[in-house]
Amino acid sequence: MIYSNLNVWAFLMIIAVLLISMLLGNILRMFIPGLKKTLIPVSVLGGVMLLIVSTITYYCAGNYFFNLSLFGGNGDNGSMSGMGVLELITYHTLGIGFVASGMRTSKKKFNKTRAAEVFDSGLTTVNGYLIQAFVGLIVSLIAAYLLHTDGMISAAGILLAFGFGQGTGQAMNFGKNFEEYGFTGGSNFGLTIAALGFLVACIVGVIYINVMRHKGQIKIVEKEKLNSLADYEDENEISVVSSMDKFTVQVAIVLAVYAASFGIMYGLSRLIPSLATTLFGFNFFIGVLLTLPVKAVLNKLYDKKLIKKQIINNFMMDRIGGFAFDLMIVAGVAAIQIPLLVSYWGVLLILAVVGAFVTWFYVNFVCKRKFSGYRHEQFLAFFGMLTGTASTGMILLREIDGTYRTPASENLVFQNLPAMVFGIPLMFLANFAPKSDLNALITCIIVGVAFVILNLVLFRDKIFKRKKAAEPAASASNEKGAEPLNEDTNSNPPDQNEAEK
Repeated sequence: MIYSNLNVWAFLMIIAVLLISMLLGNILRMFIPGLKKTLIPVSVLGGVMLLIVSTITYYCAGNYFFNLSLFGGNGDNGSMSGMGVLELITYHTLGIGFVASGMRTSKKKFNKTRAAEVFDSGLTTVNGYLIQAFVGLIVSLIAAYLLHTDGMISAAGILLAFGFGQGTGQAMNFGKNFEEYGFTGGSNFGLTIAALGFLVACIVGVIYINVMRHKGQIKIVEKEKLNSLADYEDENEISVVSSMDKFTVQVAIVLAVYAASFGIMYGLSRLIPSLATTLFGFNFFIGVLLTLPVKAVLNKLYDKKLIKKQIINNFMMDRIGGFAFDLMIVAGVAAIQIPLLVSYWGVLLILAVVGAFVTWFYVNFVCKRKFSGYRHEQFLAFFGMLTGTASTGMILLREIDGTYRTPASENLVFQNLPAMVFGIPLMFLANFAPKSDLNALITCIIVGVAFVILNLVLFRDKIFKRKKAAEPAASASNEKGAEPLNEDTNSNPPDQNEAEK
């Protein structure tokens, strides 16, 4: 191997440029006060800068920035080109980030009230996906029927739920799958929706914070720094430095689980070849599911004293997940190819505006009724997550709840399990919708019905409480009507009779 060959350095140079762009974005935030107030994540800022550079390079040099020879490009736009590598980074960091988040341990036990709030948080998240998918499909069905946009399919609007609701990785995964059904530039369509979602989260979130602050309903609080060992590790954990570094152990566990998820996907795809694309699109979900038995085995080994020291460190798992998601976002935004989206911009902007409005309206409606004790904190957490990622939700939340005094941050973390349980059907519907215009319409109807049903579950206490309250009243009325009337009863007004009783 000749180390002076550019191909030897290509992948490393791509990673370096992605990270350097985030450093530059962070510097801009420090020296431009107005930019800092927008709360735009540094990863998004870095990605936008690379997107601008890449687009200018395309129109000046005839190729995208990451397809230049410095990054191993040979003039094409295939899977192993620089732009293809960006998509691979986005794909894998999605799975790695979810595995790292899933490996976190929790000893916290919830009472009945908190368990109900976590369950309701999961339902709210899924309902957010559903309403985004519903309005998105309506927009794309109308656009496909009226505008006849070349290369766009009628199911394109469901990507609003993945771009806004789940972020860059999922939007790209499903957009890529849609390309098999004739959606030209499907992955770029999804990535662009995700990028617009980040902007919506930051712009609308900042406006909400400022409006509510001027109304006196919220106040900006200072963030507390980590200042004790307990913030970094639990008791009885393995040493930070020994024969194997503690951080190396965490990375090894995450990658081992992710590699095992590949084995499962590969094995199932060999058994059912027709499901290969769908299975590999669920890399993050299968990885998260695998973390459950892994943690169960570790807990058994702890209980039997076969392993005396705690292996998993939550702080380091958070850092691995944070790094993976930052890299996912910056790579995903940089991978957008603007020239492929020229004919879609009208539909994209409509989807962004409609998605922002329905998400704001629905989340605000739910938080006022289900999380009234901390509605503003929960609104910012949910809105940030349902238009960007969970990290975006945490960024907005920290502006008014830097010490996490409310349960909003916990709801954002623990809602993942109920959200995944209720959200799995949506993912399968997303692979059913693009097969035909009729499938897209059927999917839209199913999503709308599911949204109504899950809202009945979400507001079960208010709906069924009224019914229960009405039943005793009706029973009392029947009993009263069955009693014989006497002269005294007839001679007195109803209110007086009640008072005498």
